[in-house]
Amino acid sequence: MRNKILLAVVFVLVVTLGVVLKYADTHNYTIPIPPEEGKPITYIRLLDEKENKITEVSLEDYIVGVVASEMPAYFEVEALKAQAVAARTYALYKKNARQELNYDLIIGTKDQAYKDNKTLLSQWGINFFPNYLKIRDAVKETQGEVVTYNGEIINAFYFSMSNGYTENSELVFKEDLPYLNSVESKWDNDSLNNYEFTKNISKEEFCSSLEIPCDIINIENIERTSTNRVNTITINEKTWKGTEVRTKLGLRSTDFTIDIKENEISITTKGYGHGVGMSQYGANGMAKENYKYDEILEHYYQNTKIQKI
Repeated sequence: MRNKILLAVVFVLVVTLGVVLKYADTHNYTIPIPPEEGKPITYIRLLDEKENKITEVSLEDYIVGVVASEMPAYFEVEALKAQAVAARTYALYKKNARQELNYDLIIGTKDQAYKDNKTLLSQWGINFFPNYLKIRDAVKETQGEVVTYNGEIINAFYFSMSNGYTENSELVFKEDLPYLNSVESKWDNDSLNNYEFTKNISKEEFCSSLEIPCDIINIENIERTSTNRVNTITINEKTWKGTEVRTKLGLRSTDFTIDIKENEISITTKGYGHGVGMSQYGANGMAKENYKYDEILEHYYQNTKIQKI
């Protein structure tokens, strides 16, 4: 009898979920975050370069779509909150800088990743509602909060995973920002999946990507930053910035070593991303140790404050 009741309950849940998901797919289901009392809604103009169109989304709903795209939903709530504040800060910094343009942000790696609810539904399936509500709550609980330095909204860079330290901004983006100096991020270490990653490519692909002759490959004069990332490197008498090599070879980070083998090149990296600002996996590691989102943000963005806009 108990098994029959259990099967009946499972059947009802499956049918109900199917109906709800069908409704969500038809109506692009969403629970908009209402503006705070007495405050107008801020809108973000999003440029979709693939579709060549601009859409307008309320700021807080946009941040839900960014957090859902930029950080795994299974991350700790305090890490999701930190991501929400960082993403909101970055969005408003860009919006302020682009007032003369017809858009505020570009969807994708040029600015921030963003997915609407219909896309998230397709991605998450039956996990849509728990994931969506978890992220929405994290955004709502930090509503209107941004990171500031001397009263100004900062350029809140963030990335996936460091090599144990974040990088100084001027070594990556050629701009010395006092709140984006290197800090230790001990939560990024070899306990994480793909912290250390080896990419094997043919010598022909290596030389073609760098546009160098391939008869002999000679690597010398490797200059590293204080965080062990490659600052400059000379390959076949041509000197490169580590950031250039990373881009041209599609590497996960600029903390890399190159091993020349008989028929291929083996490149091992540590961490993932440009290394400036908040490490997302570091934020999650801090959250697991009971750090709150404001403490996470204050660690990665030095001498800053969290303020309401």
